[in-house]
Amino acid sequence: MKPINENVSLEVADLLTPEVTGISTPDPLRYAFQQKKSAHAGGQSTVVDKSQHQSVSQLVLSQVPEQLGKRCLYVHIPFCRVRCTYCNFFQYASSQQLIDDYFAALMVELKVKAAMPWTQAAPFHAVYIGGGTPTDLTPAHIKTLGEMIRRHFPLTTDCELTLEGRINRFSDELFDSALEGGFNRFSFGVQSFNTQVRRKAKRLDDREDVLERIQALSASDAAPIVIDLLYGLPFQDVDVWQQDLADFLESGAHGVDLYQLIEMGGTPMKGMIEQGKLPHPADTATKATMFEQGSAFMDKHHLRRLSVNHWARDNRERSVYNSLAKTSAEVLPLGAGAGGNVGGYGFMQHRTLDAYIDAIKKGDTPVAMMTKTPASAVINAVIKASFDRGVLSRTQLQAAAQFDVFEVCLPLFNAWQSNGLVTLEDDYLSLTLAGQFWAVTLAQGMIQIVHQTAHQQAA
Repeated sequence: MKPINENVSLEVADLLTPEVTGISTPDPLRYAFQQKKSAHAGGQSTVVDKSQHQSVSQLVLSQVPEQLGKRCLYVHIPFCRVRCTYCNFFQYASSQQLIDDYFAALMVELKVKAAMPWTQAAPFHAVYIGGGTPTDLTPAHIKTLGEMIRRHFPLTTDCELTLEGRINRFSDELFDSALEGGFNRFSFGVQSFNTQVRRKAKRLDDREDVLERIQALSASDAAPIVIDLLYGLPFQDVDVWQQDLADFLESGAHGVDLYQLIEMGGTPMKGMIEQGKLPHPADTATKATMFEQGSAFMDKHHLRRLSVNHWARDNRERSVYNSLAKTSAEVLPLGAGAGGNVGGYGFMQHRTLDAYIDAIKKGDTPVAMMTKTPASAVINAVIKASFDRGVLSRTQLQAAAQFDVFEVCLPLFNAWQSNGLVTLEDDYLSLTLAGQFWAVTLAQGMIQIVHQTAHQQAA
């Protein structure tokens, strides 16, 4: 490990702005920072020229890596019957002809990528079918998709295969077909059980229907049933949120994610608020209160915490994909709009169906954008995964970096501790409740400090 430059601590101190450290306040949970700016912490990467997309992607997938780490498969289904007001990822309204054409192209890509040397070199630990709304596929499509993945990809014996979707029209036939296809985990975007909140967000089905269906699926005990809840939606005050938490417990679902609403440009919600058709969503302080209530509720009912925003009712729910995707695990993307990272490169596939299907027909890899992963990617991944888990370890950081990152960042850690965001004890940094709420912001700040420090060290 490289020695620490004696000037590094001084240089780090110069970087400790309030945007990175937060501010000193009696209530850091609500006011340490102004607002959460994104759902995930990012890193630095270099864009690869479009002329190199095909050659680089083929080269990466044709090689067997010397070191075989954990890996996941992500499959994107870009269809929804209705666009939710808060969604910035909507691509296509569900149409059976479009879905049939897309599924045929997806099967071609699946078989081509599954046969590549990189793919066959090691087993996959988790598979995630996301969207969009994957459950808008037909029962036959879902069963075939699961069977094709199991037939063509090497999977670990305990591989987690998650099918994401919505409760609306998720029939027993769909459920049985998914189970027959080999899916062993189901994730439903409930967001809120409250009928008014759901209707204003363009969610389908009323509270009673959603609750009853989740209860039936969970009671079948055929596979873990996990739900997402959003907090901060229009009309969702703290009382409604408390009822949402109670409804989750009553639903019998095996796991739950609590996500705060991140307001992004380009969503229908933003336009409806500006036009006076919707009230403003909750402000940051109110969302912090909701997070506090959610955490306390899970503690009260003795649910097991898997991350700063995910809880499990029992040991069947492991959330393998979500955990691995935040680490340095590689993710192979399939489908229009899918993203992943393989062999030191990040991939984003064509979002439009025409471009995607055309690429598949030509025998090309359907890449729309490619980036070269920076040398700091491993340490960035450790930071992001650690903050998601709520604990940062000096030992893990040392294994990923060429210098003592923990020691270098002590001025930052001390500032966070002074502001009530973390607790620093020996070789561990633990997030307080406030730190858990601001976990992504803290991870972004630390990545920024480490990146700038590394440049200074190199200079």
